[in-house]
Amino acid sequence: MSLDHGVFTVSLDFELYWGVRDKHGIDQYRDNLAGVGTAIREMLKVFETHGIHATWATVGFLFFESLGRLKQNLPASLPRYSRNQLCPYRYIERADTLDPLYHFAPELIGHIAAHRGQEIATHTFSHYYCLEDGQSASDFKADITSAMAAAQSRGMSIESLVFPRNQWNPDYLSILNEMGIRCYRGNASGWIHRATDDSGQNRLRRAIRLLDAYFNISGHHTYTLAPSASARPHNFPASRFLRPYSRNLSFLDGLRLNRITKAMDDAAIRHRIFHLWWHPHNFGKNTAQNTAFLERIAAHYCRLRENHGMRSLNMGELCTLAESANA
Repeated sequence: MSLDHGVFTVSLDFELYWGVRDKHGIDQYRDNLAGVGTAIREMLKVFETHGIHATWATVGFLFFESLGRLKQNLPASLPRYSRNQLCPYRYIERADTLDPLYHFAPELIGHIAAHRGQEIATHTFSHYYCLEDGQSASDFKADITSAMAAAQSRGMSIESLVFPRNQWNPDYLSILNEMGIRCYRGNASGWIHRATDDSGQNRLRRAIRLLDAYFNISGHHTYTLAPSASARPHNFPASRFLRPYSRNLSFLDGLRLNRITKAMDDAAIRHRIFHLWWHPHNFGKNTAQNTAFLERIAAHYCRLRENHGMRSLNMGELCTLAESANA
């Protein structure tokens, strides 16, 4: 089975402080987190103007409005990570209150869902680490059960998933299928993108990925629909991470843009899929510069749509396309 057009897919890992809690204190990352609301509204304007559909993989904690409500809805089984700093439940237990700006976002989730073509997906309930020691398949299932319940409490159904830290675990795919999750975002091919626990993400991997954002070291990572459509849940691997603006590296932004647009060209011309992803908090700081860069990517997509028939599909829509091809 093959496509008769290219596909541009966008997914965002919406996590607020829960996604960086073990790496940064709130004070260290305050500007990025405080700017998320503005960044999301600016991104949605770009998406709406250019007809870009996106998947927002949302940490389940964000659906609640307060610490008290969150504590009333914890999973039946909790992971016991061997590295204590990974466990958000210890952080929750110690807290009397949590600032909603950094921890909760029900209104923002509703705002996203109200825009055409924007899919609310799950990033697990707790920003769950599927390759770390001390957690189990039963813990993961309990987490996903709570994630889906949190979304349902807001009138939303979940069909797509993104694994936190890209720690996708093949042993857990049957659980996703059992829970009704139709697709997930896997990792790009190659050893620099291979799923590992946190200790496996060494400096060499990170350095090569940084270089690869500017120079074509690992390839375009576009792909055909057939491998993704062959099994459920369907795997729609990431092609490229959209790195945020850096003042120190801004003189290389032409290369950063070219790295993305050349891969988009490859997908459009060869009728393949290009999957771009990032976090809203990446745009929380230097929002104007990051939005302007996104605008350039979106404008390039529009040219490819006009000249080559490329389509923008979120993960759920891509899943429907894969399943219709199998019918």
